[in-house]
Amino acid sequence: MNSSAGVDIRRLRDIDETKQCARLMATSEPWLTLGRNYDESLETLSDASKEVHVAVRNNALVGFIILNLNGAFVGYIQTVFVVQECRGTGIGSMLLRFAEQRILRDTPNVFMCVSSFNKDAQRLYERLGYEVIGELRDYIVPGQSEILMRKTVAPLKQFRKCQG
Repeated sequence: MNSSAGVDIRRLRDIDETKQCARLMATSEPWLTLGRNYDESLETLSDASKEVHVAVRNNALVGFIILNLNGAFVGYIQTVFVVQECRGTGIGSMLLRFAEQRILRDTPNVFMCVSSFNKDAQRLYERLGYEVIGELRDYIVPGQSEILMRKTVAPLKQFRKCQG
């Protein structure tokens, strides 16, 4: 468990929390614009190949992060979510720092995509040291792009040499 400013970050516990996260995701931006419904959100959150960590303050869920530590982009932050009334309070940054610590134990790169219309998130990620490395036009919805971003501490080959 990681704690700062009264917020604890821990693993997602059970199906009730999973359903709560799916409801939150399916009823807020950017997922509304992306057309992600409750069932799709629940499926994503229930995927055993992903790690889901929640941010809790005063026994209330205030955010979560979904990590994919497999596949072509090992160390991929699939989702960063903060409840609307808590956005801009540092919880998103806290979740990202937590994810970076987790990912950088195993791989030197942290990847994420951010929707082109999600300007606040783009600014946050750039402020935290993420760089744009590509654009996927019309990837999820027509007329919008997903911007691929990366934060790195070393080239992959160099990192592996240092690790073992």
